[in-house]
Amino acid sequence: MANPVYGKQFKASTEDEKRGSMFWVLNICMILFLLWAPFQIALFNGLGISFEKPLFWAIMLVCILMILGLIQFNKKVQLDDQRDMVALLIILLPISYMISMFSAASWHYAVNMVLIQWMYAFIFVIGIYLLRDRVSNKIIQITLMGSAYLIVFFGYISWFGQGYLGGHLVSWFSNGVGNGVYIDAVMQDSNGWRLTSVFQYANTYAAFLMAIMFAGLFNASRLKTWYDQLIHGFMLVPVILALILTLSRGGLVVLPFVLLILLLLLRPAQQILWFINLVIAGIATAVILNPVTDIGLQVIAKYDGAIAAKGWAYLLIASLIAGVLIMLVGRYIAPKLEHGVEGWTARRGASLWIPIGSALLGILMLVLLIATNLRNLLPANIRVRFENINFQQSSVLERFTFYRDAMKLLRDYPLFGAGGGAWGASYEAYQNNPYVSRQAHNFFIQYLVEVGVIGFIIFILFVGFIFYKYIRGYYKANREGKESHFIYFIIVVSILMHSLLDFNLSYAYMSILVFLGLGGMASAMDLTPLKRLKAPAGTIRGIYVSLIGVVAIIVAFTSLRFSVASQDVVDAQKTSQVASPSYEDIRAPLDKALAIRSTFPDAVVFMGSLLTQVFQQTKDEQYYNEDIALLTKTQEKEPFNKNIVKQLVTAYQLGGKSDVAFDLLVNSIPKYKWDIEWYEGVITQAYALGNQAYEKKDKASEEKYFNAGLNAYKEVQDGVEYLKTLPTGQLQGRAFAVTPKIALNIGKIQLMQGNTADAAATFKLGLADDLNDETNREVARYYLAALKKENQNDQAIYDKLIKIDAKEKEQIDTIVNTKYNQ
Repeated sequence: MANPVYGKQFKASTEDEKRGSMFWVLNICMILFLLWAPFQIALFNGLGISFEKPLFWAIMLVCILMILGLIQFNKKVQLDDQRDMVALLIILLPISYMISMFSAASWHYAVNMVLIQWMYAFIFVIGIYLLRDRVSNKIIQITLMGSAYLIVFFGYISWFGQGYLGGHLVSWFSNGVGNGVYIDAVMQDSNGWRLTSVFQYANTYAAFLMAIMFAGLFNASRLKTWYDQLIHGFMLVPVILALILTLSRGGLVVLPFVLLILLLLLRPAQQILWFINLVIAGIATAVILNPVTDIGLQVIAKYDGAIAAKGWAYLLIASLIAGVLIMLVGRYIAPKLEHGVEGWTARRGASLWIPIGSALLGILMLVLLIATNLRNLLPANIRVRFENINFQQSSVLERFTFYRDAMKLLRDYPLFGAGGGAWGASYEAYQNNPYVSRQAHNFFIQYLVEVGVIGFIIFILFVGFIFYKYIRGYYKANREGKESHFIYFIIVVSILMHSLLDFNLSYAYMSILVFLGLGGMASAMDLTPLKRLKAPAGTIRGIYVSLIGVVAIIVAFTSLRFSVASQDVVDAQKTSQVASPSYEDIRAPLDKALAIRSTFPDAVVFMGSLLTQVFQQTKDEQYYNEDIALLTKTQEKEPFNKNIVKQLVTAYQLGGKSDVAFDLLVNSIPKYKWDIEWYEGVITQAYALGNQAYEKKDKASEEKYFNAGLNAYKEVQDGVEYLKTLPTGQLQGRAFAVTPKIALNIGKIQLMQGNTADAAATFKLGLADDLNDETNREVARYYLAALKKENQNDQAIYDKLIKIDAKEKEQIDTIVNTKYNQ
């Protein structure tokens, strides 16, 4: 279209300009990047070294794209309308993350997140300028849909038991392949086998599929050529079926609400067409749902080529039939529909009836599948998921717990947040019960705790402004203007809505789709002019382009260095696994990594362990001092990192500073208050050090250590009682109970303090069936001795213990005869 997309007739900067060689270079590079990114486990920011290298490579590639974009868009950056304004304001998002670094719960994660946020900002800027051009807009939309359909079929390759084929197809460029297959493209959890494709997480795949399903419906109803209608109609069945096979309850719950929002922006004729196409694809999916599900479960367990081929046949034939029917609807029914509802379209509120009716119908179907025997028509694994949709199920209750715990974290870092990765770094210090989740399962809450209230307000205002301007312009636009960029609105709304329930945007690929989509929406905003600044346009453009270019170069160089550091740590890990590696060979790559990132947690933990071993062997204080200095420096930057604290405790103990090690253990309890192993360590050391003090007749130290152990034990008891109050449907997470080690050491302390009856009760809590285990046997021994001191006995335990070793009788008597000076 030669005119601006819509809105005021303000001069657009791209529509009619010639497309030179750089235009095609940029578009080709964008295509390759969007094809590459999802197969790197969708660039998951999993807060682990195994996820870092692909992320850093993605950041570098986007920086290169940004530099290419600056070359292409240099003359188009006029800073004279609101599109240019938001291209400038996007830098506030990474800047808010830079500010949050100074109060970061983890310096390492926070720095990584700053780089990632700059990547998103560059993607947004590229989107704003690239997607103004009609050809680029078409190329990117085709790429997004084409790559999405590849992802869908890639998932089915694994569903039909052909994981080695899938792995072979992508192993030459994918980071997600291990042992010849793409890892966890289909994965099993407590709910059964779930389809995850490239994401390795079913719920995020469901969010992606929901966005692609609605985009496919839009394209099938918008595009006029028969082959476009056939392709998008054909793909609706695989997409809907894959959505069901993810077993994602959140996706099914969110879907009707997203559908309602999207339908509200369509003409009545389009709404009806969406509904017809959805019914066609839905019926075709329902027909093959049971056989495809059963075949998938069968070939995953034991591959059979003939059965897998049958599954493919079901899928492809049903998809082809649906695609042909949708094409025929588009060719013969859609034109008549447009004319037939013209009168209705003109009526006030006409566009509301079908969306509301569709949403109500969707909710009704969901209720029927949950509450009636209609669900019995579904495969067993899917039926169970429907039956479990309620607000008292564990996943719902856990999410609400995450959200409440996140607010505790926010109270400690209210204004500027705790930095990128804050939740993953520090959630153990704030958790209500011993769950394990390094993701808050809500993008907005996770964003809030990372950048604080101020950074969150900036983000909401920024995104809200784009939505406001896009929707405002959408209603003023002609039909071509409405449809040209609506696919970006679909993608952004679908992913953001689902991200209220999950951590979809911890996958950088999903965030890239969102920020590219926001850029697409911003490129289509109505063209409200800005006041011309006094400085010449060329000067302003030069400053802006230079600033973005310099930042892109710095971010690219930093990401390259960080990628090298991550690889160095991986190399050190590999070297340590070979036969008889030398100290120098292991240390060399760690030194390189620490030269780049001096407090790299994985490198520091590895180096600390290495220095500890060498110190033990050589007794050379140089290694000990280096170890302590490195660990102490890193702990300042990584205050919640449990492995760093453990390494420090070990180092202090080896250096003869048991009191310092013990104080560190005790002072760290609030950070790991639901880690029963941490309490075991504290209580074991409390008894050992207290017993040493007792033997030295150091009464003050004895009381200090014993009281610390008893206080830790009291916290364990309180925690056990609290967990009994959790709602019935909520799982507590990790085990948290009095263990044999805890019972043994606390019981010994109680014995030494003369509390024999209490000791017997404590030992009883630690009794275990397997008395071949040395700790369990010692607990039983002390339990029987404590009872004997109280003139009591437990004959069953006694007989069981003596059967294991007859000498236990003498050891029991020795304990009974031991006298402690009180």
